[in-house]
Amino acid sequence: MDGVECDWGRVLEWEPPHRLVVTWQINGHWQFDPDPARASEVEIRFAADDYGTTVTLEHRHPDRLVAGEAIARTITEQGGGWSTLLELFAKTAENSSTGGDPA
Repeated sequence: MDGVECDWGRVLEWEPPHRLVVTWQINGHWQFDPDPARASEVEIRFAADDYGTTVTLEHRHPDRLVAGEAIARTITEQGGGWSTLLELFAKTAENSSTGGDPA
């Protein structure tokens, strides 16, 4: 919100329009960890179906993250996480297709 940018990972695989795999290099202290050996991976898949597009997100290898359990605890206690992000994505996509206000 304040305009600061954060390096958080790298693109591992890019197969438009079906698949994207990136590293997640934010540790349990919510700081960038430059060591790729301590990175988890996030894969996002897009598949056409009878209703539009199904988006599937898989976060793999969270055990590699330094203090990764702290992230899970923060999300559990304060809300958020991938499910919240996907809900916002779906709401924005739905509003875009219907011409509604994305807010």
